[in-house]
Amino acid sequence: MNPREFSEYKEKEFLSPFACLSCDTKGRPEPAEKCQLRTEFQRDRDKILHSKSFRRLKHKTQVFLSPRGDHYRTRLTHTLEVSQIARTIARALRLNEDLTEAISLGHDLGHTPFGHAGERALSKVSEKGFHHNEQSLRVVDVLENLNLTYEVRDGILNHTGKGTPATLEGKVVCLADKIAYINHDIDDAVRGGVLEESTIPREYIEILGETHAERINSMILAIIRSSENKNDILMDEPYYSAMMNLRKWMFDNVYFLPFAQIQEEKSFHIIKNLYNLFMEKPHLIGVTEDVETSVLDFISGMSDRYAISEFKKYFLPSSWHEGKDL
Repeated sequence: MNPREFSEYKEKEFLSPFACLSCDTKGRPEPAEKCQLRTEFQRDRDKILHSKSFRRLKHKTQVFLSPRGDHYRTRLTHTLEVSQIARTIARALRLNEDLTEAISLGHDLGHTPFGHAGERALSKVSEKGFHHNEQSLRVVDVLENLNLTYEVRDGILNHTGKGTPATLEGKVVCLADKIAYINHDIDDAVRGGVLEESTIPREYIEILGETHAERINSMILAIIRSSENKNDILMDEPYYSAMMNLRKWMFDNVYFLPFAQIQEEKSFHIIKNLYNLFMEKPHLIGVTEDVETSVLDFISGMSDRYAISEFKKYFLPSSWHEGKDL
């Protein structure tokens, strides 16, 4: 057996009967010769990891716009935390860790600059609307043309929204995403002076834990207890209710606070003006057909700093000597 065949053999021998085996994938949009070294899901993970859209995540906002400090999360560090949490759950449940990791790494590739504020802005200004999970699938299918397997593409599309992932690995990523952002957003909000950890309602702390690590651990264990030997991914009560209530509390006490609304208005102003400009003058981004789709692709692919740079370029005056060596 070559290394890929041996990995496939180990999956059959070790993984849960509810796991998605790489040898059972429904395949890719375009047929491709199998790799001798890596399983199909390992290949997908590597394709995502080496993509340009993955690298751009390091300069995209998670929650706090343009934070002054090196320790605040970005969209990239959020993605890595989701991957770590999801892989831990998948390993404990004997699910396919490679599939779980590939979905995790790709789930936010289509996210906008300025976090969810940017996503809401594009959704408001565009007649088509905008959803980052759908854009993430478009990134891997069209813009990067990664030719990923059905299972990874399904997990990326359905990690949020109304859809339900077709695999347990995809369902794991859905919950891991929530666990990651609820907890690391608390951590960032405390670091930024927006939130005192002592203000988190005791009713949630008593269930989930006092510290960042305790809360993540308790949520993971609640999933493993409820899902072991089952063809579904669940979370124990009262942990699920506590997690979702804590999420709602974060919306009320962090995400939609006045300071956050001010920053959202600024990002909306940037995105709205860039959208209107490129819709009126699509030649600026080198397109002549299917203009709105191209504009959405262009803006959603921007990093925060590139969006700000483009806004300055087209809407703010510059010194006549800018760029000249005086």
